Amino acid sequence: MGEKKGALQDLVMTEDRSETKEPPLYKVLLHNDDYTTMEFVVSILENIFHKTHQEATRIMLNVHLEGVGVAGIYTREICETKIAIVHELAKKNEFPLRCSMEKE
Repeated sequence: MGEKKGALQDLVMTEDRSETKEPPLYKVLLHNDDYTTMEFVVSILENIFHKTHQEATRIMLNVHLEGVGVAGIYTREICETKIAIVHELAKKNEFPLRCSMEKE
C-alpha cells in the first residue's frame, strides 16, 4: 500500500510541473519621430525601463537610426503599463513619442 501512495504522489507532482507554462513575452518598441529629443528618450529608457545610461544611449541611437528600438521584453500586462506611462510622460512633455508592443 505504501508503494502505491508514493507512486501516486510522483505522478501528481509530474502532472503539476507539466501544466505550468511561462506567460508569453512581448517586446516594448519605441518608434522614431522628428520631434522627441534624444535626451528625453534616454531618460525614459533609464527611468521607466531601468536601463543603464550606456544601454539607454545605445537603444536611443537604434531608434534614431533604424526607426525603432526594443526598450525591453516583459509580460503583456507589464508592457501595457510601461507603454501607458511612456505615452503619458511624452504627452506631458509635449513630445509625440510612441511605443508599441510585439509578441516575442
